[in-house]
Amino acid sequence: LVSVPACCSARYNLALLACFGFFLLYALRVNLSVALVDMVEPNTSLAKNVTANVCPEHSSTINAPRNTTGEKYSWDADTQGWILGSFFYGYIITQIPGGYLASKIGGKLLLGFGIFGTSVFTLLTPLAANLGVGYLIAVRALEGLGEGVTFPAMHSMWSSWAPPLERSKLLSISYAGAQLGTVVSLPLSGLICYYMNWVYVFYIFGALGVLWWFFWMCLVSDTPETHRSISHAEREYILSSLKDQLSTQKSVPWRPMLGSLPLWAIVVAHFSYNWTFYTLLTLLPTYMKEILRFDAQENGFLSALPYFGCWLCIILSGQIADYLREKQNFSTVCVRKCFTLIGMIGPAVFLVAAGFIGCNYALAVAFVTISTTLGGFCTSGYSINHLDIAPSYAGILLGITNSFATIPGMVGPVIAKNLTHNNTVGEWQMVFYIAASINLFGAIFFALFASGEVQDWAVSGYHLHRN
Repeated sequence: LVSVPACCSARYNLALLACFGFFLLYALRVNLSVALVDMVEPNTSLAKNVTANVCPEHSSTINAPRNTTGEKYSWDADTQGWILGSFFYGYIITQIPGGYLASKIGGKLLLGFGIFGTSVFTLLTPLAANLGVGYLIAVRALEGLGEGVTFPAMHSMWSSWAPPLERSKLLSISYAGAQLGTVVSLPLSGLICYYMNWVYVFYIFGALGVLWWFFWMCLVSDTPETHRSISHAEREYILSSLKDQLSTQKSVPWRPMLGSLPLWAIVVAHFSYNWTFYTLLTLLPTYMKEILRFDAQENGFLSALPYFGCWLCIILSGQIADYLREKQNFSTVCVRKCFTLIGMIGPAVFLVAAGFIGCNYALAVAFVTISTTLGGFCTSGYSINHLDIAPSYAGILLGITNSFATIPGMVGPVIAKNLTHNNTVGEWQMVFYIAASINLFGAIFFALFASGEVQDWAVSGYHLHRN
């Protein structure tokens, strides 16, 4: 196989457009947590922390003139919890159907309309908030429905677009957009709220999503065969590299699939990783504010730093993983296991360390940043292992593992909130311990049971051998 240069190739164009798509998806997902601070009347969520005056106050608040024209709503802390959680209730429903549909109608339309729908509902958010909290929760759940199909649809597209030895590179570029979306939209949403009005957070990102959709529909196709401007050499290169890996059977082999241990290894790893990820995403500002007495809201840059590290790590580890497989002849399974171990044990160690450094704010930020950054290794670990074990059904497999991996987003923060009623350092150490031990278990389980080979049930001739 002669590999075809990457520059301006159809497969790398797909990776870049997908990167922008996931950038917008995550911007649309996290902008509410920033805007919510401005949407709620200041006196509704003031449960003053009296017990744990462990650390001295840090931040000297400078009162710059800020825009206060936006509507304010009197939602209590529980209502806010429901508003923030409602997204996941929609998100979990469409994972497996998304993967199944993508294998039938192709990922292009599904991903395109997933992001388009999410953008439209984002544009409707200010209206929904005015109509009442029930409408807002419904709109957020509908956004979740739209976003639920996106990852399985993307995995499904890569199963026909990514040559096996370029998988880590191409997938890490496309999914790294998600981290970048978090990095940019956290501080940017803060600035928009500060200088304009919170409604513009939803209008600006929603409009960008609609704009992206036009480019996606015009420039992308489901398979190399149907692409309008792909070079003959590149089409041949992709098709020949995948010829023994794809299945032609129309029915999905559900039973052997669900009985497959390598699939459950990914499920456990995905669940464990997301437990830590979502706990940090939702509760880090609280920890910094209540324990370290530093207002992360005032410093959007510091809240975004860990995700910037993660983004860099995803891009670099994708390049390294494929280099090891192609040039150094490391087996796929060895690379996937090593990267998953680094990406799960590393964060566990630094997360626990973050609970034990007292009031050293700089060290706390450093440890949390290192923890989240090392997590980026997982993208070239368990995260694209679906494509190694069953390229034809990668979308469906991702739907299955992502359904399990959405549960921590619904449960993790609730459990953490319940454990930290008095906001003492000891309670927070407990939260970090739980996250770290779940991570450790996931890493070990994956290292024991993962596989890097295409599974028998995922190849065309599977039924022939059985009979």
